[in-house]
Amino acid sequence: MSTNSSSGAPSGGTQLSSGVPDLSPAEAADLAARLYGIHARAELLTSERDRNFRLVAADDRSFLLKISNPSDADEVVDLQTACLDHIAAVDPARPVPRVLRTLAGTDGDHIVLADGRRCAVRMLTYLDGVQAKATARSRAQRVQFGAALAELDLALRDFAHPAASHDLLWNVSRADRLAHLIDHIVGDARRGIVRHCMDRFVGTLLPRLARMRAQVIHNDYNLYNVLVAVDDPDRVTGIIDFGDMIHAPLVGEVATGAAYQMAGTADPLAAAGEFVGAYHAILPLLAEEQEIVADLVTTRHLITVLISEWRSARYPENHAYIMRHNPAAWDALHLMADLSPDSARDRLLAHVRSGDDR
Repeated sequence: MSTNSSSGAPSGGTQLSSGVPDLSPAEAADLAARLYGIHARAELLTSERDRNFRLVAADDRSFLLKISNPSDADEVVDLQTACLDHIAAVDPARPVPRVLRTLAGTDGDHIVLADGRRCAVRMLTYLDGVQAKATARSRAQRVQFGAALAELDLALRDFAHPAASHDLLWNVSRADRLAHLIDHIVGDARRGIVRHCMDRFVGTLLPRLARMRAQVIHNDYNLYNVLVAVDDPDRVTGIIDFGDMIHAPLVGEVATGAAYQMAGTADPLAAAGEFVGAYHAILPLLAEEQEIVADLVTTRHLITVLISEWRSARYPENHAYIMRHNPAAWDALHLMADLSPDSARDRLLAHVRSGDDR
């Protein structure tokens, strides 16, 4: 991908440089009533690129109104809708949002913002539970999370869509397209770690990834996107936010999920390994995937620091949300930089090779 010489952003794309749609709760409530016949109070939810509202009706039913970022093509929005419909059809017990139809019978609509930008509008069911980020970590929880992601990927294995191979900067298998953002990292030491990780990705991983099995993946299985029961934080009640879906190597899905299990634990790689072991017990990693999964965990942290630091500097008003994964990603990069690739791989695969999460 080429670069924009004036800003450092990837040219041709507005994934990083398009601001959040500006819509008030009152406007969201009006949209819900007009398009869906749902009369409810709208509460703004945090998001990096979209505008999301929880709608609470008089009977206490809740819904999720999503106003997509103007940079999201209609085909990509349709990809997300079609995926949720596919899961509902092939695995109806899987706890993911359901797409609601408008009064006109369509799966969504469009609005034009005051600044002239056009955005897709969708309504989804609102899932019960609390974000896992707000709960205590445990081995039992990590095992359940790994199993839940494997089951989701099994539901997605036969799903296909024309837009599934769209250009997405959060694609761990194409981290090389973010290399130009290294210059925006502040500090020689940090820049050196990032450059080292990028060089290893380009030289060692990139040539191998094209040979890996691939399918549509969730691609953002972090602790904010997994809901758990209020009274049982080890039980998954929902998987949300399918906005980063893409057709990509399946091992990247596992690595991304594992990367987010490392924060706030005494032994980050052991914690991630419990997650990987539970995933493998349901959807086994192939030998060639096992060889690179630890390197891809590092790569996920790499793209996190590159994208978050560039985007937070551009949108300081949304700094806290954009940077929420940044400190943990830096901790993980320092940890992985101090280990040999073979050592990191063996520690991450401890439960895969022993089989004790089967």
